Amino acid sequence: MPITASAVSLNVDDVVASSAFLTEHFGFREEAAADGFASLARDDAGMNVVYLRRGLASLPEDQREDHADGVILAFVVDNLEAELTRLTAEGVTITMPLREEPWGERAFQVTDPNGVIVQLVDWNASDGR
Repeated sequence: MPITASAVSLNVDDVVASSAFLTEHFGFREEAAADGFASLARDDAGMNVVYLRRGLASLPEDQREDHADGVILAFVVDNLEAELTRLTAEGVTITMPLREEPWGERAFQVTDPNGVIVQLVDWNASDGR
């Protein structure tokens, strides 16, 4: 089975707000949109992020009211400190400060207007930073 593309679909209350957050602060572009739907992409992301409005009739009935709770959109970046500085300067609230885990992951988090967690991460082992 060849896979030709990948996407993560998240149910949110306000598709426009989440879409605007990713385009404004993370450089995604809207590839397709309709009432209650937006598909966003970046050439280097390896996947699309799709937002679906909760309650859409096109969703299976047992998923219509689900929310993207517990999902973390994680993006690996080259310069974590520069991204932290940039997002702070843009007025984005940092909801988990930069921290380093014992296994070498360094990360911080922000939260979009619908409560979707966006985590920026690098996997550098501790090097004295």
